[in-house]
Amino acid sequence: MVVLHYTAMPDCQAALERLCDPLAEVSAHYLIDRDGTVLSLVDEAERAWHAGVGVWGGRDDVNSRSIGVELVNQGDEPFAARQMSALEALLEGVLARWAIRPEAVIGHSDMAPGRKADPGPRFDWRRLAQAGLSVWPEPGDDQADFVTSARTFGFPGTDEALLLLAFRLRFRPWAKGPIDATDRALAADLARRFSVDGGAGQA
Repeated sequence: MVVLHYTAMPDCQAALERLCDPLAEVSAHYLIDRDGTVLSLVDEAERAWHAGVGVWGGRDDVNSRSIGVELVNQGDEPFAARQMSALEALLEGVLARWAIRPEAVIGHSDMAPGRKADPGPRFDWRRLAQAGLSVWPEPGDDQADFVTSARTFGFPGTDEALLLLAFRLRFRPWAKGPIDATDRALAADLARRFSVDGGAGQA
């Protein structure tokens, strides 16, 4: 799978220094600056320490089964157009080389609800989906059980509140309140078309 992150740091140099600092014990395969510059830091065939504790599609040890991409962004700003274009070009190659399905391109917050929030509410997941590099839901059965649907898609078996937080952070970042019909309908569509058992989340 591919896990997308934001650096939560002011610039590329600061992020690069941290990712290359042995004492920080954090690394990623790629770092993409706001101007679209792509830095390759760890060979794709090697393990990088970008994901930490988390689960996706019932699989833990995400570091050993994923490629990590860091985007220079502090978390509260739009992602630059050149940066998004560079990410799309990078993902096209990564997905082709490793036969990764679009539904296995996830955010750090997807696999670690409540612990991580990146790539955050400003990230344009719909744009990636339109390019065939991720997925986006359409309304489905609004009577389906939200938790069951979200977990079938790949989200961890965490409690309902954290699951809703992670789901909305990616698909409905400005939604508020308890689970509603829209949450159920969107999650049901993801479960129907991209269930883990159907191949989602495969490394």
